[in-house]
Amino acid sequence: MQSWIPLIPERASTLAGRVDGLYFYLVGVTIFFSLLISVTLIFFVIKYRRRSDSEVPRPVAGSLKLETLWSVIPFLISMSMFVWGADLYFAQYRMPKDALEIYVVGKQWMWKIQHTTGQREINELHVPVGRKIKLIMTTEDVIHDFFVPAFRTKADVVPGRYTSLWFEPTKTGRYHLFCAEYCGTNHSGMIGSVIVMEPTEFDQWLAGGADQDSPVVAGQKLFQSQGCTSCHGVNGEGGKGPPLLSLFGSSVKLDNGQTVTADENYIRSSIRAPQAQIVEGFRQPLMPTYFKEQLSEEQLLQIMMFIKSLNPPGAAGGTMAPALGNAQATGSATPSSSPAK
Repeated sequence: MQSWIPLIPERASTLAGRVDGLYFYLVGVTIFFSLLISVTLIFFVIKYRRRSDSEVPRPVAGSLKLETLWSVIPFLISMSMFVWGADLYFAQYRMPKDALEIYVVGKQWMWKIQHTTGQREINELHVPVGRKIKLIMTTEDVIHDFFVPAFRTKADVVPGRYTSLWFEPTKTGRYHLFCAEYCGTNHSGMIGSVIVMEPTEFDQWLAGGADQDSPVVAGQKLFQSQGCTSCHGVNGEGGKGPPLLSLFGSSVKLDNGQTVTADENYIRSSIRAPQAQIVEGFRQPLMPTYFKEQLSEEQLLQIMMFIKSLNPPGAAGGTMAPALGNAQATGSATPSSSPAK
């Protein structure tokens, strides 16, 4: 699908028009002042050219009004760009709470995608039209960049953390997906498609993967097979680690006095580097560090989804809770101080 404007992709998301509006405003201001300055410069060169070798130009007195005018006008124009751009930035990167979550892992040179129902895709992303979609993304190797021109949205996918991106498609069809960050020799081949479908067609498509484990189920199996239950029971029955019930989204107080939110990046860090953020009251480290090499990014996402599923429906997630990866009391002794609640 192409736009009626040459070289401009079709608008296919709720934010595409706003992005184009800001873009054309910036281009328009640039063209206007470029022409104004060029024409004025040529006019002055001709009008005030030196007509003889003995001609001496008249002294020019300063003008406070003129100086004020060409200071205030550029300031107002630049502030309009800043305010418009900031408003659009917050609209693009403030995640909606009612979005459909989909998980993306970048890898040289492909996009691996998994839906919450378990359906998996490679280099294709099926989504319903008229529904907010939130992508939770990470990478197994180098920096990638998830870019859909028709949605006017893109975000870097960075090693060692999760990046979120959202959009709401407005038209059905197939749209190009690119990696917009050079990631190696086959970077140009890291392309794919976003297929926007009617909601009923999307539900039928999802039903085709009903035989696959959902990320929550796969995460629960990993949680058990990796021996996590010996320390981290859902309600703390493991004895050595804090409970995981209602952990996600809660506030966690660390032993250095800081308070952090138990979001996706915190849970990932607690598994990969359990000594990086020690929870108050759990000072003796027991959490092994070999999970950094043992678990893939897809497996980490699945464990994180299992932990997220342990939040009761409608839970605000605002209470103080201990952290996943920092179980640091011995099995026979209690921690020196209890985590704040």
